[in-house]
Amino acid sequence: MSRPTLDPRDPLGLDDLFDAEELAVRDTVRAWCQDRVLPHIADWYERGELPGVRELARELGALGALGMHLEGYGCAGASAVQYGLACVELEAADSGLRSLVSVQGSLAMYAIHQWGSEEQRQQWLPGMAAGEVIGCFGLTEPDHGSDPASMRTRARREGSDWVLDGRKMWITNGSVAGVAVVWAQTDDGIRGFVVPTDAPGFSAPEIKHKASLRASVTSELVLDGVRLPADAVLPGVRGLKGPLSCLNQARYGIAWGALGAARSCLEAAREYSIGREQFGRPIGAFQLTQAKLADMSLELNKGLLLALHLGRRMDAGTLRPEQVSYGKLNSVREALSIARTARTIMGANGISYEYPVMRHAANLESVLTYEGTVEMHQLVIGQLLTGQSAFR
Repeated sequence: MSRPTLDPRDPLGLDDLFDAEELAVRDTVRAWCQDRVLPHIADWYERGELPGVRELARELGALGALGMHLEGYGCAGASAVQYGLACVELEAADSGLRSLVSVQGSLAMYAIHQWGSEEQRQQWLPGMAAGEVIGCFGLTEPDHGSDPASMRTRARREGSDWVLDGRKMWITNGSVAGVAVVWAQTDDGIRGFVVPTDAPGFSAPEIKHKASLRASVTSELVLDGVRLPADAVLPGVRGLKGPLSCLNQARYGIAWGALGAARSCLEAAREYSIGREQFGRPIGAFQLTQAKLADMSLELNKGLLLALHLGRRMDAGTLRPEQVSYGKLNSVREALSIARTARTIMGANGISYEYPVMRHAANLESVLTYEGTVEMHQLVIGQLLTGQSAFR
């Protein structure tokens, strides 16, 4: 009996672990990225902009990629594994594109879907699922990132209204959003608010001069006496449980997505090593290069197996936040290592935008610290292993 031929792009045959519908979702998103993003992304990144972001959002909505793992209200109702595979393809194109989708679906839409009133869901989710309304998520502040309990943004009651004052920082989609989910201190603890971005007193100046996530809209949110009606508050949650539950959804997508960036870097380095000749033969024929490629492939595929395990648990309803920390920590840390190693194989050409490697490496420096830094996820895992909290 002859042995099956192994594909160097899938050496462990991981495609066999996915069903036909899961692979169809992956292939659809991959084809869209190849057509609409990859021909332009290097230029967008170099220019530091994401032109046509609203058109891209509508196209992603038509694909069913926005809030795709949510049920109803125009959402695709896809499985967690299908959503993970979509994140891989989006981030293989660029982390900024996956960030747009993650913030839209896993943060802003999830907050409204999970904790909002039925009226809020009906008002916002269909347009957001279609990409007609872009959302953002206001939690991080200039002085408070890993410690959101100390946020200074405050919402106070004036009659039946709420009045919000404060600032949020490093907000993806902020200056193109039509709605913001903003978390603020109140006399009743931390609460979430659905804020139309055309509300008086709301502004979202774009952050410029970024060396990472350059093909992404990043903004500050300024809330200067923003007056909202009583029903703007998310009624279903109080305290940090609200924003942390949303972050857990986003971290899950990152556990898959970062591996897309890693795959792009590995494949670029593998192909380069086959075609690049030094000392009379391809550099891929040298032992040191093969050792690098082998280690990169090993870590990528280990990461994919972990992400798939987490996805199956999420679909079964058994996934815990601590387990997501394993995925986010491992995937991004190893993806960044793969990007750096790929750059060494490609030498000086590795810094050129003709190849994706340096762009992914720079992006992953941001992905490494957002939605929980390496240290915070280590402490989450450490608390799980020891029963002792090191946060306070």
